[in-house]
Amino acid sequence: MPGSSEAPPRLLAISDLHVSHGENRDVLDGLRPGSPGDWLIVAGDVAEIPADVESALGLLRERFAEVVWVPGNHELWTTPRDPAQTRGVERYEHLVELCRGLGVHTPEDPFPVWRGAGGPVTVAPLFTLYDYTFHPPGTATKEEGLAYARGTGVVCTDEYLLHPDPYPAREDWCRARLEYSERRLAEVSGPTVLVNHWPLVREPTDVLWYPEFAQWCGSVHTANWHTKYNAAAVVYGHLHIPRTTHYDGVRFQEVSLGYPREWRRRPIPEDRLQVVLPAPAGA
Repeated sequence: MPGSSEAPPRLLAISDLHVSHGENRDVLDGLRPGSPGDWLIVAGDVAEIPADVESALGLLRERFAEVVWVPGNHELWTTPRDPAQTRGVERYEHLVELCRGLGVHTPEDPFPVWRGAGGPVTVAPLFTLYDYTFHPPGTATKEEGLAYARGTGVVCTDEYLLHPDPYPAREDWCRARLEYSERRLAEVSGPTVLVNHWPLVREPTDVLWYPEFAQWCGSVHTANWHTKYNAAAVVYGHLHIPRTTHYDGVRFQEVSLGYPREWRRRPIPEDRLQVVLPAPAGA
């Protein structure tokens, strides 16, 4: 309305909410839009149990004009306490149906177009998984990388809880997801915001305390997607190292909350949600 002081809509993002932790649940409860038109990207790792994912995304969908979700590895875990015990593709498809029931955008739906400030931009939620091609130092194959990780004792829980069924291995599922995602992205014209739980380039993993963990963090086959698909920004999580970096002039935003023991060590921002569009000052 003319003369209204209502704040203009923004495209916001967060990931790695891990709401099974009580303090993170409190953070979730405090997430609110600054404008009725705000959209929210949730870049994976909401929770391990589908009912908890549905509850958290349902709460956010009630508050935000649109919610865009991509899966992280934790949503894909099949834990002993999960009553459903679904695995692999069946589990992912179940999560997609839960999201659709809430009106939440997923990697299987038509890509929504942000038409607020900084737009129009196609927001492209992706699910790529990883294929062990971010090799640890001194290794050149998956087998060498896993052996190195076992030797250091730093092995991702995915090896025990993230099942690729019906694919024979996670890298096979990853290959199928990469091919599917590329087909869909090739149909997009104009600028994009690429959203994925895992970083699309390897460089963000260079600051990991344990470099062997990088092999569970992405694929070398997405290294040029930010330029190939005209990204205005790339949004990701997974590493629990929230920061903004730039590669080939493209803004990469890790938007993770992380575990309480991690975020308690950092200055707590006034707003946990990161602004993707309009581009923050200096971005």
